[in-house]
Amino acid sequence: MNRNEQDGRERRAGEVGSDAVIHGRNPAPAPISAPAPVQLRLTGEDLVLREWTENDLPAMTELFDDPEIAHWTPLASPFDETAARAYLAAARQTRAEGLRIQLAITADGQLPLGEILVIRQNANDPTASLGYSVGAAHRGRRLGARALIVMTEHAHHALDLPRLTLDIETANAASAAVARAAGYHLTDEPPIAAINKGRSLALRTWAHNRP
Repeated sequence: MNRNEQDGRERRAGEVGSDAVIHGRNPAPAPISAPAPVQLRLTGEDLVLREWTENDLPAMTELFDDPEIAHWTPLASPFDETAARAYLAAARQTRAEGLRIQLAITADGQLPLGEILVIRQNANDPTASLGYSVGAAHRGRRLGARALIVMTEHAHHALDLPRLTLDIETANAASAAVARAAGYHLTDEPPIAAINKGRSLALRTWAHNRP
């Protein structure tokens, strides 16, 4: 679980199976018809990361309507079509505001297998938090780590962000392994206290600095 309400970011983190899950606040939704300002498509690590579309709504419900995701994240549960539409609308709104990039993780640009995010406090923030989630049926393929490597490279160089972070629950060894596999290191910053759905959390900060 990432830092959330406690520091005003409500960022997302947690781990399900062998790949991590990171989710955060859903802002007030914009109309779902509002397009993302620029259609972003990233490739690398045998993956294609692309924008979510309305055609992905059924896939979203399949990926995110999961008891493990409900446990680790503040996403709606059950995560039905209504929740998926609101989530897509929120993603488009924060994208237009320059606060988030949320891309579907795919193998070939088609079926979504999970999600990767970049989250900023404001459009001029020189740092960002990254997040990722992988559907239950697709875990065990290093999708979280591979997508994190691709998005980390993009955030450092295309977005010109020198420092990137992940905030991971202290006991979440699997999520820590994903962070480590993508080249992140555990910092000595003190744990962040947070609450998610009534559950108290202690989050540790992992960082990746631009070479």
